[in-house]
Amino acid sequence: MPAPSGQSLPSAGKSEVSLALSGGGVRAMAFHMGVLCYLSDKGWLDRVVRISSVSGGSLITGLIFSANGEKWPTSQPEFDQVLAKVRSIMCSTDLRWAAAKYLYWPPNWRFLLSRANLVERAIQSAWNVQKYLDELPELPAWSINGTVAEDGKRFRFKSDGMGDYEFGYARVRMRLSTALAVSAAFPGGIGPLTIKTRLYTWMKRPYGALPSADRPWTPAFKRLHLYDGGVYDNLGLESLFDAGKGMSKNGNDVIIVSDAGAPLERGFSLWALNPFRFKRISDIMSDQIRSLRVRPLVEHLKRTKVGAYLQMDNALIPKGKSADALLTCSFPTDLCKLTPAQFDAMTRHGYAVAEAVDRAYPWNVQ
Repeated sequence: MPAPSGQSLPSAGKSEVSLALSGGGVRAMAFHMGVLCYLSDKGWLDRVVRISSVSGGSLITGLIFSANGEKWPTSQPEFDQVLAKVRSIMCSTDLRWAAAKYLYWPPNWRFLLSRANLVERAIQSAWNVQKYLDELPELPAWSINGTVAEDGKRFRFKSDGMGDYEFGYARVRMRLSTALAVSAAFPGGIGPLTIKTRLYTWMKRPYGALPSADRPWTPAFKRLHLYDGGVYDNLGLESLFDAGKGMSKNGNDVIIVSDAGAPLERGFSLWALNPFRFKRISDIMSDQIRSLRVRPLVEHLKRTKVGAYLQMDNALIPKGKSADALLTCSFPTDLCKLTPAQFDAMTRHGYAVAEAVDRAYPWNVQ
């Protein structure tokens, strides 16, 4: 079915904004809401024509659409109403327990090792996210990013289907809750969502070719295990920015990256046989991967003087001088219920980072 009409492209002379919303659980959700509050106050929400999201970034985008009648909020009064609804939901529901309660029913025990299926059901019931992707508006165009374990590539969901460039793409009517559960299926905590490839018709096209070059394709694996998009790219940046060329994939758009990924803490006081040494090594690798993705983006921002990189652990707002920054940066990656005070603090911090960066390095949104 065709997607309902949504916002129009910005009128001539106005910027097109592309948003990248990182992972980071409920911490990221609240931080991103603060960034969006800043866009709302500046009157820039109607400029947003593309969104690329991971994990918590995907969850908050889905919750925004659900809270606003499957429309993207384009005005300050509209966004203020959405903010109140999102705050109420995030401060009254614990997605972990909403998912865990399904294990009381023995037939669901088969999902013990693949709990993304339970998260999907919790998103539907606790957050009332019932729509399909093709029922969302065409704009902003939204890419929900996961990671496929079989080839280690970005696996994206969009209104017209799912796939990656190696396994091909399947045109399928997908529930929004399914895509959100995949995007947030971090290893260990939730586990992958498994799909059987034979249930879908796959197409593939040669690199750089037009859609007319699509041809039938059979994936090499009978099952695909889909994890959190943060395993591959926690910024959700790849669909918007070509790191190799150091340029946007969408012309002269304004790329705004909201990064609520946990900062790497300094120090290493773990005793020799402490198993958390392995987590520390994993955190170091993740931090380096993020740095490698951010560096060409920052060079692009310096060169064009358009857009922004909004890091949660921003030097413009030292943690030691801001209680909001300290709480946000130390909050774990989780899907727990927030208190109103926690939500407000993290949202204020997201707003403060956006405001400070725009003041120091103007985004130049027209």
